[in-house]
Amino acid sequence: MSKWLEHSVQVEVEVPIDVVWNLWSDLEQMPQWMKWIDSVQILEDNPELSRWKLASGGFEFSWLSRILKVEPHQIIQWESIDGLPNRGAIRFYDRYGSSIVKLTVAYDIPGILGQLMDNLFLGRIVESTIEADLERFRQYALNVMSG
Repeated sequence: MSKWLEHSVQVEVEVPIDVVWNLWSDLEQMPQWMKWIDSVQILEDNPELSRWKLASGGFEFSWLSRILKVEPHQIIQWESIDGLPNRGAIRFYDRYGSSIVKLTVAYDIPGILGQLMDNLFLGRIVESTIEADLERFRQYALNVMSG
């Protein structure tokens, strides 16, 4: 039986919401701040689909993701439709000159990994990685702003 794990992490980024939104909207740029994401490729014939590749510690997974919902400056929601089962949303909150970015990710543990790792241990690794990713994103956005 599979088990979904979910994590939510947020960060305040001291840049305007339109800058934050533009950076996240360009999915192919994500490997610049998301440590485990090796590549993201938007499908030319269907721009709401993207092919993702995750690589970490000898493991490699890929999946096809579909954008479910986009509300500019508010939310990008997705789910995988092939490959590693995952879903989530990135939410944006305008703080007038600064922005809150909240990432929620849920994923199904592949059977082999579930046998190898305690879910709590895996969950802590994933959560700390996402926290570090959002901090890297914050630095990236600040560098973009400072030009």
